[in-house]
Amino acid sequence: STMWKLFGIVLLCGLLSPSHQVLSGLSCAISPGAMQNVLSDAIIHSGLLGQHLRGMVLPNIMGEGGLLSSPTSITSLHLVEVQLPKLSVALLSGLGVQMTISARLQLSGNCLVGLLSELVDISVDVNLNTNVKCTNFESGTVQVVIEDCLCILGAVKVRLLSGLLFLSVNDLVINQLTATLPGLLCPVINLVVNLVNIQLIGTLNAVVPVGTAGTIHYQLASLPFTSGLFLGLDLDGAVKQVGGSIIPHDSSSSALPPLLDKLMLLGLRQSFVNAAMCLLLQLPSQTFTCTPEAFSGASHLQEAIMALAPAGCSSCRGTSPLSIKLTLFGNPLVILEENRATVELSVMVQVFVRRLDGSILNILLLRA
Repeated sequence: STMWKLFGIVLLCGLLSPSHQVLSGLSCAISPGAMQNVLSDAIIHSGLLGQHLRGMVLPNIMGEGGLLSSPTSITSLHLVEVQLPKLSVALLSGLGVQMTISARLQLSGNCLVGLLSELVDISVDVNLNTNVKCTNFESGTVQVVIEDCLCILGAVKVRLLSGLLFLSVNDLVINQLTATLPGLLCPVINLVVNLVNIQLIGTLNAVVPVGTAGTIHYQLASLPFTSGLFLGLDLDGAVKQVGGSIIPHDSSSSALPPLLDKLMLLGLRQSFVNAAMCLLLQLPSQTFTCTPEAFSGASHLQEAIMALAPAGCSSCRGTSPLSIKLTLFGNPLVILEENRATVELSVMVQVFVRRLDGSILNILLLRA
């Protein structure tokens, strides 16, 4: 269950590159809808974006006034609330992910118009468009690059506590926010995306213990890649037994079927499943004691076994029970076919009796 939970976290990676290298046992294709849902959770619903937006230092807004207007200053301006935040993504084939964040920022500060001082509330709609790309792949990690951050301001509403709003104040606020907000918001988006990347890449580089038998270590095998329809990820999985020896598996390329109405497709090569199965299926030897009353036809079986026993084996006679021991021989094998999977186990069947002196006499050894 731990392994499948970690595979599910693959959905969180919304980072792209135009390259597509060889698959390494595991691969997945993620739809834009799935990326949008998970990135919204990671950036907006988690509160990460709001937390760093509140850390912005907003400059004072100053106006000298003119013949028909008084000098104006707005100080101690700060973010009160981020309202109606929404994130959407689009895939740019061979380029990366285009991420759009829209929100309404509620600002508050102290306003001085002439000799009149009062509180001011400013509401501004913002729309941020950025292109997100991955670069510099090395040892399962990638670097995030934010390109072409475009900040567009929408409706701006200014309200003074007295209800009196001079036209000059409204124009001053709009002009100053248009000039300063893009330079403040784009670095915040860059920081947030990089923080999310660190978190997500960490989930794509994990060592999963499999009981006491060994570990499965997987990490990003190459730069993520994109078409106009999906984001693709290749993972490199190493299955290690206790002591560090690696169980080999085929890492050749394998194509995934189209997404259609699915949010994500995860592909596991049969060879990787087999390597993992070697750790997951650690079956201890099982011994069964069979008395003549335990099964029909026991007397015929015992007569046949007695005929196989060496001449003069007095300890084989009498009521000494027959025992069967099953021991896993070699590695389990998973065979994947359309709509079915088969697990084949090779076992060594040991049929024996215990002599009167406590030693064991093997009657039959059979690999099955």
